[in-house]
Amino acid sequence: MSDNKNTEFNDNIGDNHVATCTENPLKPDAFAISDDKKIELIQDDVKKILDTLGMDLNDDSLKGTPKRVAKMFVNEIFSGLNPKNKPKASTFENNYQYGEMLVEKNITVYSTCEHHLLPIIGRAHVAYISSGRVIGLSKMNRIVNYFAKRPQVQERLTMQIVKEMQEALQTEDVACVIDAKHLCVNSRGISDIESSTVTSEYGGKFKDKLVKKEFLDYIKLDTKF
Repeated sequence: MSDNKNTEFNDNIGDNHVATCTENPLKPDAFAISDDKKIELIQDDVKKILDTLGMDLNDDSLKGTPKRVAKMFVNEIFSGLNPKNKPKASTFENNYQYGEMLVEKNITVYSTCEHHLLPIIGRAHVAYISSGRVIGLSKMNRIVNYFAKRPQVQERLTMQIVKEMQEALQTEDVACVIDAKHLCVNSRGISDIESSTVTSEYGGKFKDKLVKKEFLDYIKLDTKF
């Protein structure tokens, strides 16, 4: 395949579905301006998009849309980009000596596909085996939510959750499975409303077939969203 055809092919399929690392691609000066300034700039950009599409921004239904969208981007659906919003993953001594697997299943995932800026909606299932530290249950949900609130790739999101849990708990024995629907697949392109995407990341003891099977038996994937 020639270089030109290869470039066209990659553009069509979106070759950057392959994540090069577990970090989101951010500019070095990503936080050089305040959130308020970002909202102001994004508001102007949304106005331009809607105006280009031919929408009448003087209409009562639309006049507040640019600011609403800008605030939503910065304060809500992309709030996980800003390190200041990272939850404190407080851990405690495993004083009760619980040595079995702990599973937090069916954690709601609301994220955004970084290729089309359309929603990713699903469930995350996270597990760990304590090596001396335990973490509050709600912290596991907060970790998932923090990394989900970004323009994301599901593979990267899965790895980020595991990496953060491993660092917090000081153990490699962490696993995560995410089962999610991508509206870039469900509502555009192929428009397949039934399919979902499953990703997994296994660390330490979870690479053992029997331990992995125990985890998967606990979660028994339910695709009802």
